[in-house]
Amino acid sequence: MDTLRVQNVASERDNIESIPAEFVRLETEQPGITTVQGIQLEVPIIDFSNPDEEKVMHEIVEASREWGMFQIVNHEIPSQAIKNLQDVGTAFFELPQEEKEQYAKDPDSSSIEGYGTMLQKEVDGKKGWVDHLFHKIWPPSDINYRFWPKNPPSYREANEEYGKHLHGVVDKLLKSMSIGLGLEGDELKEYGGGDKMVHLLKINYYPPCPCPDLVLGVPGHTDMCFITILVPNHVQGLQASRDDHWYDVKYIPNALVIHIGDQIEIASNGKYKAVLHRTTVSKEETRFSWPVFIEPQPDHVIGPHPKLVNQDNPPKYKSKMYKDYAYCKLNKIPQ
Repeated sequence: MDTLRVQNVASERDNIESIPAEFVRLETEQPGITTVQGIQLEVPIIDFSNPDEEKVMHEIVEASREWGMFQIVNHEIPSQAIKNLQDVGTAFFELPQEEKEQYAKDPDSSSIEGYGTMLQKEVDGKKGWVDHLFHKIWPPSDINYRFWPKNPPSYREANEEYGKHLHGVVDKLLKSMSIGLGLEGDELKEYGGGDKMVHLLKINYYPPCPCPDLVLGVPGHTDMCFITILVPNHVQGLQASRDDHWYDVKYIPNALVIHIGDQIEIASNGKYKAVLHRTTVSKEETRFSWPVFIEPQPDHVIGPHPKLVNQDNPPKYKSKMYKDYAYCKLNKIPQ
């Protein structure tokens, strides 16, 4: 049973000596050593309200090819809907531990939905300084409300409201990326499963740590989904790898952070790049983030789009069911 919670470890520790060794990263990963100091990475910022749709599309395509990460502003998701999502998620992690454990992952299930700490096979036995809650918010037929907290009482309403506003953002992003590949506007989304694509919400909870230079919230990784749409709280902590160096990413208030995931890289046959990123933690403040992973259904097969491969441009990736890809990814098995 996944019962070691970082929230409890953090509340019992107030000095470096008492940090359990399994949280201390190897020197090749420690952010205090491996972060480029004094430079914040200014990833592309795209104004979704720009009336020049051609320009917006070009910016999305360029950022997806060159960065794999960008921020969008003026995205039509009301700031109050984002605040409500953040408020109810924060309130969940402030509940008594016994109440949070009611939503714990089923240890006998292959699903990652629920409250927990460990997500993937740990390299060198090292743990991330993070607890989390996963649950699906779309499509309706896939939602399992057993993993939606009943407290605070407004949790469901806030998540449904935020989820409703996400669809327009997802459609605009995928349409632009599709056209940027030379496909029709709806082809990339349809290739991923259309309106049956899963929207999987995760809340990351990173409590304060007495030695943030030695630990990571989440170690370096690419997201395995199609795209990720993320909102953090006010505490900075996102880092991206650029030219084999780790940089802090400068977050713009009220922006949505977009990550290109593995499945888009595969579908585009490498034209778009999944972003290698990780998270650091704070000594003084609790960091939260709310990524929503847009992903295919488990049995849906993704490989390079047939229209993007030919004799001169052979497939660079295997085609496989998403559930098989995810299993390999989480268990550190080569694809």
